[in-house]
Amino acid sequence: MKVIHFIPSIDRTSGGVGAYMQLLSKELGKLCELHIVTSKSENPLPIENATLHYIPCNITAYFNMKKEWISLLNTIHPDIVHINCCWLPCSAFTQKWAQQLGFKVVLSPHGMLEPWIISRNYWTKKLPALLLYQKAAVVNADCIHATAESEKNNLLKLGYNKNIEVIANGIDVDSIRMKDNWERKKNILFLSRIHVKKGIEFLLEAVALLKEQLADYTINIAGEGDYDYIVSLKNKTKELGIEKMVNFCGGVYGEIKWKVFRDADVFVLPTYSENFGIVVGEALACGTPVITTKGTPWEELSTEHCGWWTEIGTEPTKEALLSFLSKDSESLKVMGNNGRKLVNTKYSNKVISYLIFELYKKIILK
Repeated sequence: MKVIHFIPSIDRTSGGVGAYMQLLSKELGKLCELHIVTSKSENPLPIENATLHYIPCNITAYFNMKKEWISLLNTIHPDIVHINCCWLPCSAFTQKWAQQLGFKVVLSPHGMLEPWIISRNYWTKKLPALLLYQKAAVVNADCIHATAESEKNNLLKLGYNKNIEVIANGIDVDSIRMKDNWERKKNILFLSRIHVKKGIEFLLEAVALLKEQLADYTINIAGEGDYDYIVSLKNKTKELGIEKMVNFCGGVYGEIKWKVFRDADVFVLPTYSENFGIVVGEALACGTPVITTKGTPWEELSTEHCGWWTEIGTEPTKEALLSFLSKDSESLKVMGNNGRKLVNTKYSNKVISYLIFELYKKIILK
């Protein structure tokens, strides 16, 4: 089987979408002939078991993008074309051109059609994009790939396409070393793309309300993002009187990232909206309990006793941190082992890649 994935960027700043492609290719590329088409960037993530192709992905290079994409399709002649992301014209147009040539297409929105995302800049950006190209792309896809039942339900509410399959993102559990000590290091970690969607303000405000209880703790904010937004967060720590408690680490990668996960007593992702939240799975694989919101599909944090699944906001984040503070090291160890077991059982990259491969076969046979 030949498969082409189109993804606008695999740069390390692309967040969970880039990480998804990196993880998926490692195992999916063992099951099929995998090609990844993307744009050139300064810091691309390393990709295994796939052939990379670079084309212009900017709408200003429309004609070159179309020419090079169609040339690749005609040369490789894939059985399936898998398009990643929404709202960028390059994703919608590569899908359209592939389908005009008769290729079957899977579309992965990666949470970009969630209500919170659509509501952001709706009248100035989202509605024009829907009218010009995005709605047609969703309607015409042979299959929509959702990463959680909650994402599927929100996609069904749009009413654009009922052909939706749910397959979670995968975690490369085998390559992730688990922590071996749950004695408190007094580190609280946020690690993700620094973006307004992530709800970082809720964490900062919750910490400010718990200044006395968290007096000896360091709050590590790890990730890259818009410079002005990061400056605004730093200013907020000063306004809240917690600037000495908060450490903005910048982007962390490779073994440093895994060490940061293991050194954290708890990982906090107070996000408004995630279709999956791959960093949650990564933290759990490291044996670190997680606090995240019902804007993610991670109810298993509660049901499998490996973290806290809260409402969105400052007060729920504060209450979860208080619950975390009440736990002794043995309780945190039990939660850590529960989290690792959950990821290993349900979200192993090998299992997820096989399910994606089986989805492709199902679509081909239709």
